[in-house]
Amino acid sequence: MISNQGMEIEEWEANKSPISNLQSQLISTTIHAPNLTVTAVLKHAIGQERFFWQEADSDVAFAGFGIAADLRAWGIHRYQSIAEQVRHLFKNAIIQNESEPLAGPHLFGGFSFRDDFTPDNTWAIHHPAQFILPHYQFVEIGEQRWLTINAVLADGENPNEILLELDEALQFRYESLQQPTQPTNTHSLENPSINYPMPLKQWEEMINTATEATNVTELNKVVLSRVCEIKYDHFVDVDAALTYLNETYPDCYRFLFEPRPFHAFYGATPELLAKVNGRSLTTMGLAGSAPRGQTQKEDKELSQGLLTSNKDRYEHALVVDSIRRRLLPIANKLEISAQPTILQLSYIHHLYTPIQATLHDDIGILPAIEILHPTPALGGSPRNLAMQFIQQHEPVPRGWFGAPVGWIDHNLNGTFCVAIRSAITQERRVWLYAGAGIVNDSIPQKEWEETGLKFRPMLNALGMVNGE
Repeated sequence: MISNQGMEIEEWEANKSPISNLQSQLISTTIHAPNLTVTAVLKHAIGQERFFWQEADSDVAFAGFGIAADLRAWGIHRYQSIAEQVRHLFKNAIIQNESEPLAGPHLFGGFSFRDDFTPDNTWAIHHPAQFILPHYQFVEIGEQRWLTINAVLADGENPNEILLELDEALQFRYESLQQPTQPTNTHSLENPSINYPMPLKQWEEMINTATEATNVTELNKVVLSRVCEIKYDHFVDVDAALTYLNETYPDCYRFLFEPRPFHAFYGATPELLAKVNGRSLTTMGLAGSAPRGQTQKEDKELSQGLLTSNKDRYEHALVVDSIRRRLLPIANKLEISAQPTILQLSYIHHLYTPIQATLHDDIGILPAIEILHPTPALGGSPRNLAMQFIQQHEPVPRGWFGAPVGWIDHNLNGTFCVAIRSAITQERRVWLYAGAGIVNDSIPQKEWEETGLKFRPMLNALGMVNGE
């Protein structure tokens, strides 16, 4: 039962609707929340807007729900527009948690794969660029935990009075989040229907067209994708999928962007697009893949075969060389390994090259990801020719698949992954995407099998084995 105080606080919160007036003032305050977990926070927030981020091989995880601010942009200047909106949002902000920067306000969101993206049926509620500051934000950093409340003042509101109200609301929310959650009927893994809209013959035709283009034009590589559609009788259990991904792929970046209840984009991707902190930038080259072996001997042979594969080394070199060229104009120093190594995940091997850069200026994360996206690992080389080919030949729009997804803090630092190994859910329906890099000696059947392998993480997370 909700106390009278709780009812008053929830009524007050309902009236604190998201404000897009960027002249308004943001207030953010934090308390220690040792009794909470990311999983518990997300379960309590089922039926609300929700956000989740977990760093790869890291003890840093975020969860958020509700909306304090919702920033959107369209067109070729969407990165600059979001950056300007973020600066305005945090200008003159009152942030009461400076002792632990990661507990401070964070915007979660991302961009569509193409800047001319038009929302279709699958991506109906998504925008070419959208970032949300959650009303409540929880962060785990090892054993440390903080709960933050964010609110944007309306014109004429007194910051001191609002701070008192925020403190009361934050304490009430902390106590309510510690209560047990009720079982929900939001899922069914019974007898779902699964469909791969593109038949193998159509895939072969598309791949053959691409390989021919690499022989008669300046196109060196293009990444092509196909989709898998799953339908359920009841709402998809996104939380069960996230639990599986967290337990099975701790070496990946896990994310959830759910700007409308039961309309979620989520996944577990091995690919970091960029991490920027001040003038320090981290990224990677990740291209070329092979399955894991059934035995230790077979596994070693497959990884060694990947390291010596001319096709995969060529594809990987295109990615690394492109990242080098794109970063040179903004970096004083680049550190790039001379040879790739193997990034070994639970189900796949990847060729991997770590890249570090020292930037000329403290430009923030957004200009960096604008320069890098899409890398040849998701677009192709040259970028303009590859993007044209994708637009002309892929039958299904990518939406946010393969695009930058991540977070931005109040200093405009942040971390963004490449949203592969992902799913877009609309209540009872799920779309999965998987892509493969096509060069002049690509074989359609092998690329078909590679995309099938890349579907596997999300299929398994949804309770299916080997796509069935």
